Amino acid sequence: DDFFPPLIESDDISFFFSTYDLDGLHWALTNIFHRSARNPNNNNNINNKKAVVELPQTLVARGGGDTYTTEYKLKHDLDQARYLAAQLEHSDPTTSEYFTSRVIPIYEGVLRNIPPLTKLTRTKGLYAFREEDYALGIGSVYNKALYMTTADELDPDWKERGGSSGGGLLNDDLDWDGIQRDWFGEGSETSARTESTNDEATTTTKATTTPSSSIPGVIVIDDLLTPQTLSLLRRLLLHNTHWYQTKTPLEFGKYVGSYIDDGLHDPIFLELATQLHKAMPRVMSGHDLKYMWAYKYDSEFESGINLHADQAAVNVNIWLSMEGSDLEEEGYGGGMA
Repeated sequence: DDFFPPLIESDDISFFFSTYDLDGLHWALTNIFHRSARNPNNNNNINNKKAVVELPQTLVARGGGDTYTTEYKLKHDLDQARYLAAQLEHSDPTTSEYFTSRVIPIYEGVLRNIPPLTKLTRTKGLYAFREEDYALGIGSVYNKALYMTTADELDPDWKERGGSSGGGLLNDDLDWDGIQRDWFGEGSETSARTESTNDEATTTTKATTTPSSSIPGVIVIDDLLTPQTLSLLRRLLLHNTHWYQTKTPLEFGKYVGSYIDDGLHDPIFLELATQLHKAMPRVMSGHDLKYMWAYKYDSEFESGINLHADQAAVNVNIWLSMEGSDLEEEGYGGGMA
């Protein structure tokens, strides 16, 4: 057990990715995660031979601690608990009942204890759990891996259909040569367009490549993923309780985050990164995967991610929102919402 560090480094991620050793990368990520304080079983057995690793300060400092929260983060966790209780009612009644009788009442009770934001200005909106919260049981459920499914469980055929780094997760109709020319500002006269139906969402999607960007190094790709891939990623992110990060709402807005070194490590995410890397060899050459994250927020959170730039040679942002979720509203920014 001493072999595994408390947190994987970005250089370690790149080491595995440089040879597309996705099995090795997944093995490292899962072993570290299973030994962490995120695993609720670890905290309940002091004689467990797999020693519990305290949450690294890196996770705590970026908002992933387990001794504080925000009202909007706990509301998110409550909504997800209710979603899981309903989704698992027939397929996994034991887990459904656990969320219904244990997790949901704890979240509801603690939410009643959180004062309004106007009373939390000193902490910029963060709320430190108090004795009465721990008495309710918040320490046993908050920011824990209470439910973690996999793409294999949700869709056993996904690898046969789109795995093994063959590009099957991506839209076949995209012109990757043209996309790369756009990236380098070389221009592209070609575009691809097709009609397909997403049975789950009952919407029509159009696969297109956008016209050449006037800014080299900035490209927008419509319908990047196949409908099956998009649906599976959405289901996976809705189910898994790996949304551990809360922002200070009076400083950075209101959204929750999940990271590759803290639970966001399902093989389908690693496979998608690999397929994107192989699809754009000119753009990605010399730039292996360093990090991966996901963010989630809704209109009730009042604000999303502030304008910023990430430190990266190549930064890929994939919007998984349902059709119609990104409409610009009066008083809101729009953009890549």
